[in-house]
Amino acid sequence: MKKGLLYLFVLICSTAMFTSCNNDEKEIFPVDEELVGTYKGAMDIVLDKLPIAAQLPKNVNISKAGDNQIKMELKDFVFGGMNIGTITIDRCDLVRSGDVYSFTGSQTLTLLDPIGTCPVTVKGTIGKGNLKMNIDVDVKALNQSVKVDYSGVKLSGSEKTEAKITAFTIDNALVLEQPVINEEQGTITFKVNETATADDLKAMAPTLTISEKAVVNPASGVAQDFSNGKKVTYTVVAENGTVKEYVASIAGNLNVLKYSFEEWGETGTYTKYQSPLPLAELASSNGGAELLVAFGFKGGFPMLQEKEAKEGQYAVKLVTLYTDGEGFGMAPVITAGSLFTGVFSLDIGDQLKSTKFGIAYDKKPIRFRGWYKYAPGTPFYNGSKDAIIEKTDECSIAAILYKVESDEEVLTGHDINTSDKRVAVAVLQDGTAKANYTEFDIPFTYLSGKAYEVGAKYKMAIVCSSSKEGDAFKGASGSALVVDELEVIGE
Repeated sequence: MKKGLLYLFVLICSTAMFTSCNNDEKEIFPVDEELVGTYKGAMDIVLDKLPIAAQLPKNVNISKAGDNQIKMELKDFVFGGMNIGTITIDRCDLVRSGDVYSFTGSQTLTLLDPIGTCPVTVKGTIGKGNLKMNIDVDVKALNQSVKVDYSGVKLSGSEKTEAKITAFTIDNALVLEQPVINEEQGTITFKVNETATADDLKAMAPTLTISEKAVVNPASGVAQDFSNGKKVTYTVVAENGTVKEYVASIAGNLNVLKYSFEEWGETGTYTKYQSPLPLAELASSNGGAELLVAFGFKGGFPMLQEKEAKEGQYAVKLVTLYTDGEGFGMAPVITAGSLFTGVFSLDIGDQLKSTKFGIAYDKKPIRFRGWYKYAPGTPFYNGSKDAIIEKTDECSIAAILYKVESDEEVLTGHDINTSDKRVAVAVLQDGTAKANYTEFDIPFTYLSGKAYEVGAKYKMAIVCSSSKEGDAFKGASGSALVVDELEVIGE
């Protein structure tokens, strides 16, 4: 009887011990198969009950810490322009609820200054490809608390990784220099007309092109406020959660010297003709041709008003005329149509001296741009009526900055292309036929050994001609150049 009782006691104790050991064993969860990975999401951040960030894009890495534990890592935790380092909880205990797991964990971390050492607590749920969690950071050094509410989805690993703005443009006439993207510095800068008002700068709506399958905030085409030196931060998030920020801003104001040729007035000493305004700035070869017309020349004027304009109602048409022997033998074989900034003052004894190029200009020129179309004539006269050669005429469009010592000093047809006083030039390289309006946008090139000097006196000569070699009386009869919307951009 006693042996039976002892045997029963041992059996009961053994069963109790076995049951106790089984209860101490922890369940093994499919951490690697279901939970481990990178999660792409966004977080809301509250500092001492004050919201300071909403839907801030961020990736979180989840790795295995044990059979029923995970490690949570949030790298480069940045808010309010401050990077406090990486939030890592090495061990978060999992509790299963169906196919979703809740987890909690805490750890004392040493973060970047001025945060220092502080306790961090995390709790949330993970499973079925989703991660939601709350992170509490007790910043004892600053007597503040940071609370993070995060939600993300698990990435497959095949997502696109590039987060870039590949193009950034602003379709606005006040933007004189389109935005330049500096990928390394993460900046986008552009320049505007100095006449732009604060209201104008509040209505700039950039158009963006970004990496495939990426998203950007603010969105493309949405007006932004660039007034009073404000900067706009564009955040690009790749499909895999990679984040790249660009800061867009105005780099400076530019000045525009522009001629649209919409207003015309009557001028002429011997024969009246129409000329684009302002007459004090714009001149043409009509100043010489008017004397030929007065003497009976029937070919008309080499500079005309053109009604088929690129913008507005009018443009300028320049035509190379056959003028050999006209004006009682004074005229050359051809008279090229020309338009220029400056003054035409007829010098019968020295026709090239009649063109006095340039008007006062106190900016540093950056670009010369406009629109033109051109039709070369025939035949090509190589300086005289008997010198007809097989050559196709070309037009000439140029802007020339030159330095002067006084307001009276000018360059003429003799030296506008050769003078040592020239500092910078913007010359159209393609003077061949163009049936339709063609845009040109030419940067100013500073000549060897020359630089812009603040405070020095300069003049700007814009010169357009229907025959490139018209100053040497070479060109094709009937060559026609139309120009519109000429402008020099300076700073």
